[in-house]
Amino acid sequence: MSRLCSPNRPYTLLLLAILQLAFVLFLYRRSLSGSFASFLYEDDRGGRWDYSKTHDVYTNLSSVTPSPDRDTAAKCPAESPLLVGPLTISFQKIPVMSKIARKNPYVQAGGRYTPPQCKAQYKTAILVPHRNRELHLRHLLYYLHPFLQRQQLQYAIYVIHQTGNRTFNRAKLLNVGVREALKDEDWDCLFLHDVDLIPENDHNQYVCNERYPKHVSSAMNKFKYRLPYRMYFGGVSALTPDQYLRINGFPNTYWGWGGEDDDISARIYLAGMKIIRTPLSLGHYKMITHNMDVGNEKNEKRFDMVVKVSKSWRSDGMNSIDYNLLQREEFPLYTNITVDFGNNPNVQEKVN
Repeated sequence: MSRLCSPNRPYTLLLLAILQLAFVLFLYRRSLSGSFASFLYEDDRGGRWDYSKTHDVYTNLSSVTPSPDRDTAAKCPAESPLLVGPLTISFQKIPVMSKIARKNPYVQAGGRYTPPQCKAQYKTAILVPHRNRELHLRHLLYYLHPFLQRQQLQYAIYVIHQTGNRTFNRAKLLNVGVREALKDEDWDCLFLHDVDLIPENDHNQYVCNERYPKHVSSAMNKFKYRLPYRMYFGGVSALTPDQYLRINGFPNTYWGWGGEDDDISARIYLAGMKIIRTPLSLGHYKMITHNMDVGNEKNEKRFDMVVKVSKSWRSDGMNSIDYNLLQREEFPLYTNITVDFGNNPNVQEKVN
């Protein structure tokens, strides 16, 4: 997964600032829009949230009952009456899949859900790049399913799994997820979701902004609930299918940790759009603490690659992706898509 170093160290913050400045100067020199360094925040209608007062993530769901006639059911309201605000998030206990499934009786095979009491106004696909993170996945499913149900969305969760122990490629997995998800449904929104991030407020709506790509995890506890740098687009983000194709998706050439989020951030502006963000007061996420994964070591070429994005983005992305689809399975809580990308072309890798 794309991760930055801990901001607790002064030299890390200094390095981030230097890299951010260099990246913006590079794009300025390429005569991009003068608004590149700017971004927009969505309105926060909830105002100031008190995160010292939290609710269980399954609050209100026991009162949900199916409509006797789905064909004549009314549309779900624009704002769900089931929302509760800040949520209690704990990683002390690891729930088993069977327990999670029992607590979400209306979730269908493949992790699909349609509100049983009204007609959803919005359809969202959740795309989770994954490898060797089964414990994190269980936490995510435990919290995300009830979170989305209270928003009264029609949704499905896709876990895109890279097989083997060769270099991880998060960006390419997301391209696969988008392509495979769009075979199933004409989704209104695509949520690109790291497996180790849990949303802390259910008023953080999992819907897209129709004009601009949206950065959703704007306030992560890892960064003391602040942006690590202005153009950060990592963690959780949301794009409509049209926006995703307009930027040609993610690059396929970032093997290992880092760089792909800055690449896609630049693509957004190169494609004539801006980034909109969930307000810091609302975009709270807790990260599950973990070490760097084996096979996901830092991509030492990432900075050189990012500065070439203006030349590469039209040819490296959704229009050039290739992969070997090994298996597609519908589990009770998610659709699992297993793919093989082969070797990282930049290094010599051992095969299992």
